[in-house]
Amino acid sequence: MWRGLLGFAALALALLVMRLRRRAAVVTVDGDSMWPAFTSGDRVLVRRTGANQLRPGQVVVVEQPGQDGDWPSPLCGPVDRRQWVIKRVAAVPGDPRPEACLPTTAKFPEAQVPAGKLVLLGDNAAWSHDSRQIGYFPAERLLGVVVRGMEDGRRRAVRGARR
Repeated sequence: MWRGLLGFAALALALLVMRLRRRAAVVTVDGDSMWPAFTSGDRVLVRRTGANQLRPGQVVVVEQPGQDGDWPSPLCGPVDRRQWVIKRVAAVPGDPRPEACLPTTAKFPEAQVPAGKLVLLGDNAAWSHDSRQIGYFPAERLLGVVVRGMEDGRRRAVRGARR
């Protein structure tokens, strides 16, 4: 009887872990583009979400563009094999296009951020490669919203994140 219960508990735990992996990810920050909010080596918990649930001020993780500033197509494999960047949402589709991302978005005639695009900026402008240089980020490259950060083993809430 105990074997049956242990087997059932192990199966339930495995299913729970699989479900959590589809809803969340842990990413390690590499670089200073989000300093002082995050420093290189910080680990963050990311809740997977769609772009339609974003709002300005949230910190997100998106797939890093290639060397040419474009994204490889199709999406590049499993989460743990892709390169990610962490940035703060400046504008979502329908929001006014921020001045900070001009002239890189000047080829778009709209005054608002187009559907399927995001304006993302690093907190440390001097060290950030973001919408100021490459323009809009494709919303389909979004991993999710940072909900928790770990700093020296202490949990801390992320400014601008939903709770």
